[in-house]
Amino acid sequence: MIVPAVDPVSWRSRTTPDALAVVDAATDERLCYRAYDRRIDRFAAGIEALGVDRLAVLLENRPAVPALAFAAMRTGTSISVLNRREAGPELASRVGRVDAEALVCGAGTERRARELSAASGLAPVVSIDGTGERGAVGTARGGESMAFPDPGEWSGEPATDPDRTVLVAFTSGSSGRPKGVRLTAGNLLASATASAFRLGVEADDRWLTPLSMCHVGGLAPAIRSALYGTTVVIARGFDAEGTARTIERRGVTGVSLVPTALRRLLEAGWSSPESLRFVLLGGAPTPPELLARAIGRGVPVYPTYGTTETASQIATATPSEASDHPESVGRPLAFTDVTIVDDGRRADPGEVGEVVVSGPTVTPGYLDPSTTAATTGEFGLHTGDLGRRDRSGRLWIVGRLSDRIVTGGENVDPTTVADALREHPMVVDVAVVGLPDPEWGQRVAALVVPADERPCADELREWCDGRLAGFKRPKTVGYASELPRTPSGTIDREAVRERLAGSDRG
Repeated sequence: MIVPAVDPVSWRSRTTPDALAVVDAATDERLCYRAYDRRIDRFAAGIEALGVDRLAVLLENRPAVPALAFAAMRTGTSISVLNRREAGPELASRVGRVDAEALVCGAGTERRARELSAASGLAPVVSIDGTGERGAVGTARGGESMAFPDPGEWSGEPATDPDRTVLVAFTSGSSGRPKGVRLTAGNLLASATASAFRLGVEADDRWLTPLSMCHVGGLAPAIRSALYGTTVVIARGFDAEGTARTIERRGVTGVSLVPTALRRLLEAGWSSPESLRFVLLGGAPTPPELLARAIGRGVPVYPTYGTTETASQIATATPSEASDHPESVGRPLAFTDVTIVDDGRRADPGEVGEVVVSGPTVTPGYLDPSTTAATTGEFGLHTGDLGRRDRSGRLWIVGRLSDRIVTGGENVDPTTVADALREHPMVVDVAVVGLPDPEWGQRVAALVVPADERPCADELREWCDGRLAGFKRPKTVGYASELPRTPSGTIDREAVRERLAGSDRG
């Protein structure tokens, strides 16, 4: 696939200038493509006035975030959107790893940005607030303020090299240290194009994104909507009542959610309006019971599997596929090749192996070149995920290579154990991990979210009799009101292990 060297908003400003580009759900601010293009020009002018190539962004979800991404695309710089929920040392580590030359903040994040700069001395602070987001208006390093003139409009030539890194995004870190992923303009636009083939595009589309824009799943709808010439509705975050209200009042036709968010919507009594065309459901596996419940309520669910390294979607199931094959994530998107690899060979249909991906959405590499070398092979990028495909090309994700539990010399797939436990009538959800064991090397451990009545550990082990081999039964069982998750919705396996420390062992 040849990715066009295009600046999406500049193009839309010329072809559909009066079309609605962005709605801020929190403030009701609305920007047509002409106004959106001007705002991006001002950000581009501010970036050039700073004279930097790499920016870190510490902002809540708001239109400024994708505008900065497009300004980076326009000026040939790169940005990294930081996760505001992380602690100071974690943020300082990321600012250092991307070698940021400036830290962009707003009124709501300025204090924290200044503290981060003062504590680390890693980058000067640049606030976009104060003159109507007209560009960078002031800087501070180590708590000391400096000021410089408003640079005004940008009049440069767009840097449209599709192979240039625009965005550095970090993986969720659910099973280790988050990896810094380089994504190019070509990656982002190829992902947007492929997604359109699967989800479709209609002229009146409005895509709601309540997911954090520090992850590609939260930022991608804004990139895609600009390419399509449709509208992105940006929410500050997710809460069931607010999201349901936004979908209804803003005429939303599509929304990106993680399974936990969909569950909370359904528990709050939400009904899908007729205007809603799709719910792109990713970030974590969708439990079959949640999928069945959503389909039963008429929710147009598109379960998806994607990674940071592929600028979001890899495979996505349509609602009919989700109904017929509830544990599948569907077929790969256009231009994306998925190979199941087992012991260095291409696995046959039905065989489980590592999911390897190639195509124009795939990152050119990580910040760490050694990580790039270790994860790139004959068939493409090794995702670390375990999966299988049927003869029709549908994909199933069955776990992570790193999550495999080896107990007494036997391999245990945590997903198999979790699926068996989840069938118990008093189990709502469960996460299964391996814990160190002096006798067996590792032991199987389960963190259970119970229903109203909590099953005891022995009852759960008895439930596994006849369903699982003896060595697969959980030796450690703990309980929680909900499973710990990363901001992207995946189970935080390290947090699960911490919660299970000292739990019941039999």
